[in-house]
Amino acid sequence: MPQLGESVHEGTISRWLVKPGDKVTEFEPLLEVDTDKVSAEVPSPVSGILREILAKEGQTVQAGAEIAVVEVGADGEVAAAPPAPVAAPAPQAKPAPEPAREPAPIPPAAPQPAVLDSGEHRYSPSVQMQASELGVDLSKVQGTGIGGRVTKKDVEQFASAAKTTLPAQPSVPAATPVAPSEGDQVVQLTRVRRLIAENMVRSKTTIPHAWQTQEADMSGVVANRNANKAAFQKQEGFSLTYLPYVMAATLSALREHPEVNSTFNETELIIHRDINLGVSVGLEDTLVVPVIRRADGLSIAGLARAVNDVATRARNKQLKADDLSGGTFTVNNSGTFGTLFSYSVINPGQAGILTMEAIVERPVALNGMIGIKPMMYLCFSFDHRVLDGLKAARFLTSCRKWLEAVTPETPVY
Repeated sequence: MPQLGESVHEGTISRWLVKPGDKVTEFEPLLEVDTDKVSAEVPSPVSGILREILAKEGQTVQAGAEIAVVEVGADGEVAAAPPAPVAAPAPQAKPAPEPAREPAPIPPAAPQPAVLDSGEHRYSPSVQMQASELGVDLSKVQGTGIGGRVTKKDVEQFASAAKTTLPAQPSVPAATPVAPSEGDQVVQLTRVRRLIAENMVRSKTTIPHAWQTQEADMSGVVANRNANKAAFQKQEGFSLTYLPYVMAATLSALREHPEVNSTFNETELIIHRDINLGVSVGLEDTLVVPVIRRADGLSIAGLARAVNDVATRARNKQLKADDLSGGTFTVNNSGTFGTLFSYSVINPGQAGILTMEAIVERPVALNGMIGIKPMMYLCFSFDHRVLDGLKAARFLTSCRKWLEAVTPETPVY
């Protein structure tokens, strides 16, 4: 699984796409794997004949474990296919020099599985983000991962050990589980769904959420989209939606209020220079949030292209772990399904999430008269440790004013 990103430490094999005896081709899909980041297809690292499957469906394997045996080469050479780069073997002590002698012929060496060097010690984005959230100095953490790498579990254990013992809190009785009745369907949670649940619990238990909303007049945005959508569809090959406009408004507001584009830890606030915008993408049975890096350098059309790219790759299971890490703020588009108000959960490590709702024609007061206009609610969930209500309102107002300033002549490119 090298293409899943260096932050992946293990994965669960959800489905083999080939069976023993099948011919496999390098870079063609070999199996599907669920990781703590994404569910994705894994390509074969070599071409040949699949002789044996070592890791069965449903089995969780560590990075570096052998999962299959593929026969490669015309001479029937056999190679083990590793699911991820493994650390190079430790150097062996050199034996004492022996007296010089005539060199003997060297027999051909037996083929060995390829071993890749993990490179110099680095911290994965997910580990850096977790260390930032927990206020952990990574240089003090002893790594237990492959090649001595620091894992998220190492960071959690270090943070737990460093905490001062707190007074015992009164215990809360656990909810009594409801046993399934006759006719009920029991669906086992996928690894991705379990990890999403854990992440959401961590968000709600560690981040003091607060919420605000404002109503935006979308007349100018609707007019601009109507004026550009035909030419955009012809040039780009996909539809121009309202999401890139809201993303552009968000980026403008984040530049105006940089403290919203930040990460809180216990002793400091890290205000990020780059704006890496996460965008929620709904799939058939889950939701992922791929990240558009340095999004503030893109036009409305550029944002539309970036969203179309990550959404297409998400639905085709082609996202990599790095596509889902490093976000500094998130935009959610619940309005696609007709929602009017959403209280979205903040991604840990971020200070807020902005949700655009459905654009609905409503009667509004216009200079003492009643008129019909396309209106939309902007809903903002924010970390109350980072922002108070005044700063949150200023950010939300900047988003609304940007949208209301759009005209049919506002450039899309």
